Amino acid sequence: MQILPAIDLRGGKCVNLIQGIAEQETVFSDSPVEMAKQWQAEGAEYLHLVDLDGAFQGESANLHIVREIVDTLDIPTQLGGGIRSMEHIDAVLALGVHRAILGTAALKQPSLVKQACEKHGERIAVGIDAKDGMVATHGWLEVSQKSAVEFAVEMDEVQTIIYTDIKSDGMLKGPNVNATADIVNAVSADVIASGGVTSLLDIEALKNIGAYGAIIGRALYIGDLNLSDAIAAAQ
Repeated sequence: MQILPAIDLRGGKCVNLIQGIAEQETVFSDSPVEMAKQWQAEGAEYLHLVDLDGAFQGESANLHIVREIVDTLDIPTQLGGGIRSMEHIDAVLALGVHRAILGTAALKQPSLVKQACEKHGERIAVGIDAKDGMVATHGWLEVSQKSAVEFAVEMDEVQTIIYTDIKSDGMLKGPNVNATADIVNAVSADVIASGGVTSLLDIEALKNIGAYGAIIGRALYIGDLNLSDAIAAAQ
């Protein structure tokens, strides 16, 4: 299983939100690029980037930082947050980002996912963010009437799904393993779990249900989890 440290970008800084709430923000670094270099130096094989400004506003706001991170690192990155058109997907991938993550756009415009997968193949991922089992969109501000499992099954063109349990996110209380397992068991795509991963036991639990990867944010930043230990546990 792969461990992906998360770098959440907002206002040009590396931050973390609790349950995606904009007002509950902690700034962990004024230099996301230095943060990215640190995670690579500590053994990260893949980096998860989120453009929070993009998620809230519907258009990327931190692409200059993303470009700098991509140019600086030797490891691949994936980016989500406000990517809602083909032009946007093309622009993000042209920067050198390995995977573009579609969230709100995937739910609102499933045809875009199909077109993007036809054009870019494995470089397209879908992010499914769920609250009480239902898909949330627009920076988690709106909750739809579609269940996460049903939506995951519909996204059968994609090879990678990033599943986030919103209530777990930033809470340091462990991931929603059962909900993640439901997604893993419903699809053939690789499922990367996100939200609440705090301990080596969490990593073990996700590995046992067949998750392809785990995204870790807050626990790494506050020192609850050591990246090299997490990677060792995942392997």
